[in-house]
Amino acid sequence: MNRCQAWLSSGLFLLFLGTCAPGPPQEQALDKKGVPSAWAEIEALGRNTSVKMMMWTGDPLINQYMNGFVKERVRALYGIDLQMVSGQGIEIVRTLMSEKEAARTQSKLDMVWINGETFFQLKQLQALYGPFTQRLPNARYIDFENPFIHTDFQQPVQGLECPWGNVQFTLIYHQQKVPTPPQSLSEFAAFFRANPGKFTIPTEFTGLTLLKAWLIALAPSPEVLYGPFEEKKYKLYSAKLWAFINAHKAYFWKKGETFPSTLAATHQMFAQGELYFTMSNNDTEVDNKIAQGVFPEFARAYVLESGTIQNSHYLGIVEKAANKAGAMLVINFMISPEAQFEKAQPRIWGDGTVLSMKKLPQTWAQKICPIARSANMPPGARLSSLMPCRNWPRNI
Repeated sequence: MNRCQAWLSSGLFLLFLGTCAPGPPQEQALDKKGVPSAWAEIEALGRNTSVKMMMWTGDPLINQYMNGFVKERVRALYGIDLQMVSGQGIEIVRTLMSEKEAARTQSKLDMVWINGETFFQLKQLQALYGPFTQRLPNARYIDFENPFIHTDFQQPVQGLECPWGNVQFTLIYHQQKVPTPPQSLSEFAAFFRANPGKFTIPTEFTGLTLLKAWLIALAPSPEVLYGPFEEKKYKLYSAKLWAFINAHKAYFWKKGETFPSTLAATHQMFAQGELYFTMSNNDTEVDNKIAQGVFPEFARAYVLESGTIQNSHYLGIVEKAANKAGAMLVINFMISPEAQFEKAQPRIWGDGTVLSMKKLPQTWAQKICPIARSANMPPGARLSSLMPCRNWPRNI
């Protein structure tokens, strides 16, 4: 800061009169993509803008949550017009790959809902912006040391995607037709033979997750498959898996000659009684579908004794997004205690929270912790690390 000085020397006054001019204005601290580092500046830049998000739109409850809650709240808080575009997995990858091949300098998307293989592919394409999560104020409530958060299908997240929800795979069965659901592959084999045509595997992400759960069941213990990918182990247990499926697929729906391409089709056949099983990557979907009237009251969910697959899903910002600041505002709200509490409720979505009960203010922890995970799953069927109260302080 400039200072005007007066010097007194040899009885003479040399008084510097005039205006003390201020120094040059400080420049904003920007990253390599021109996004401010300070949150106040990000917020100012992102206000009253449009944000385009590509996401899976196959579930009416999720769509309602996004269009009826998130969209309205970010409009009220920031004046943001959040626009949802339908697309998942390979569609997201193809969109961003096409833009890269066309040398587009600006993407038509700002943010995406991703995890697993999609995250890996987008990293390979260098199509994700970041790291950015450390700039989100609400990220302070997330335990980034949690292995189900800092690693996405063996890929370090490294701030390139922000955790949004945490779920586990469950099998859903017809309680009246299957009073005691199979817990082991030998019990599944007996069920297939006794109930031909009543089981199938959708050829999409959820069906693939079932195969992973069966792979675990084939190993001597789940711990055998822990850690980085090992081709030797994969060849050993995948061979056993395909041998099991090929030995029994004649008992599957349509004699195993064809398989449903979508989970929705599997759900529909289950609801109509054509199948006795369906499945979900969300352990509270059985409650949602009963509440919607999609599933009859006979639907129940469970996990295998050998274990199941738990994972988080994430929000990413596109590397060439036109509105990175706006996307950061939206994501920051979507991981806020308010938004996480809303979507954790089974009647809304039933998606598991990514927030740590130890890090949350007590008032929010008291709201989120007691939320029932599933009314139609046997007690003890949930992974302890997934339950909302897993980090709940003992004195509350």
